[in-house]
Amino acid sequence: MNLKETMRTLKEMGTAQNVKVYRRHGAGTKLYGVSFANLGKLKRQIKVDHQLAEQLWKSGNTDAMSLAAMIAEPTAFTTSSADRWVKDVRYYLLADLLGGLIAKSDIALGRYAKWSRSKNEYTKQCGYVVFCSLLKRDPDLVPDEVCEQTLTTIEKEIHAAPNRARHAMNSALISIGIYRHEFRQLAITAAKRIGKVEVDHGETSCTTPDAIAYIRKGAAHARTKKKRRAAKAKSGR
Repeated sequence: MNLKETMRTLKEMGTAQNVKVYRRHGAGTKLYGVSFANLGKLKRQIKVDHQLAEQLWKSGNTDAMSLAAMIAEPTAFTTSSADRWVKDVRYYLLADLLGGLIAKSDIALGRYAKWSRSKNEYTKQCGYVVFCSLLKRDPDLVPDEVCEQTLTTIEKEIHAAPNRARHAMNSALISIGIYRHEFRQLAITAAKRIGKVEVDHGETSCTTPDAIAYIRKGAAHARTKKKRRAAKAKSGR
């Protein structure tokens, strides 16, 4: 599909009701209101097309930008192109999508280091999403010293950070506790000192989870999965 065909398809998929809902969530005014289910269908149809992704992102249409983050090739990003993309993010769901995308690239740790220091709400959020996604993908991708420094920074800065960045920082704290068992108690101790993290989610049902409860729940789930894998491997011998 070329740009014209893709934009036409997105327009046909959009609904007025979704436009109303997405705008209430902060998606801006330039959008068609395409459901994520339909974006997923288009992603499966297009697969990976970085050239088209660049064109869609430049359109400034929120639905097109969301699709762009779904079909872009992570390894095609340079530091400059990733920085160019993140400057256009003005919506928390786009920050989530872009962060997850860049986490699959070779420049992930560097973008996390830079973006997480930003004063811009969505750039900072995107940086911490990169960090969370890296840990979930493979905990060994994040060096010990980066986890240690991240815990220190979160505890020091989270309450003064921009709104959506606070949610992402809280998620990063949880991710360390779940995926890096050697830092689990340090993460729980930090969460106790931090206390409740307040985030304004607007007119949505979203909430910011309690870090300690999530870490313990996630750790228990991880242990269960590990036992199941071990039992399956043993039975397959």
